[in-house]
Amino acid sequence: MYDRKKAVEYAHAWAHGRNPAYLSFNGIGGDCTNFVSQCLYAGGMKMNYTPTMGWYYRSGNDRTPSWTGVQYLFNFIIKNQGTGPKAVPVRLEETEPGDIIQLAFSPDFYSHTLLIVEKGAAPFPQNILIACHSSDSDYRPLTSFRYYSYRCLKIVE
Repeated sequence: MYDRKKAVEYAHAWAHGRNPAYLSFNGIGGDCTNFVSQCLYAGGMKMNYTPTMGWYYRSGNDRTPSWTGVQYLFNFIIKNQGTGPKAVPVRLEETEPGDIIQLAFSPDFYSHTLLIVEKGAAPFPQNILIACHSSDSDYRPLTSFRYYSYRCLKIVE
């Protein structure tokens, strides 16, 4: 069962730092999806140890692409039928803290993963606050990013 509160607490604890249990991918592709995967794991998601196509982290050299790659995480969580996080694409108004937003800075190329940590009463981008790595942030408004488009992923298991 996914504990959204624990995922968000982890995000707050590590938004401006690095958990030494994980390699930082800053400078080698970015740390955003690694950070969100850590948040999901802290929220109780079980690792899926299927080689290549699963979702796990043992070390910087022993992990799946879905742990650290934006598109790979998307592909895994929307298609996953086994162990590990599962998500469905939703509209912004259907999200809640602990869900994921991915940003595209150019057409059809999503390259940044964020965790929703707070959502205001009105479901507008300016009322969505996120935590992320690469551009380390906590309680950052979604509208502070200059993005081409976004997609929302609701964690369902």
